[in-house]
Amino acid sequence: MNLFLPEKQLEAWAAEEKVDLKDKQLMVAGEPRGFPLSPAVYFVHLESGEDEKRLVGRVKTAAQLNELGAEQLMDSALIGETAYRIQPGYITTLEFLSKAEQKSQSSSEADLLAAFILDKL
Repeated sequence: MNLFLPEKQLEAWAAEEKVDLKDKQLMVAGEPRGFPLSPAVYFVHLESGEDEKRLVGRVKTAAQLNELGAEQLMDSALIGETAYRIQPGYITTLEFLSKAEQKSQSSSEADLLAAFILDKL
């Protein structure tokens, strides 16, 4: 499962020393392993033009933005003549265990991260 983490939320957690961003990894306090992060944006709403690519409400990685020919500046993106309000952040991939695997293992790092994030949202 891919999970979008807004940059502002990560900054708030970092200020509270709950997480740390190190070497493109999200390090959760007290966890030995990090979670890989990739820069991404969430398309919040359309500012002007037509949303022909149906991006509002979706998350795109930096590579996907390049493919779209997007120009990004702070919290906005321009694709051709269409302007969007975006929310910068990161994507991480969480892998959940099956129920059988969960019984044999007390908890996985992904489960802990998911619980941590869901608790904070």
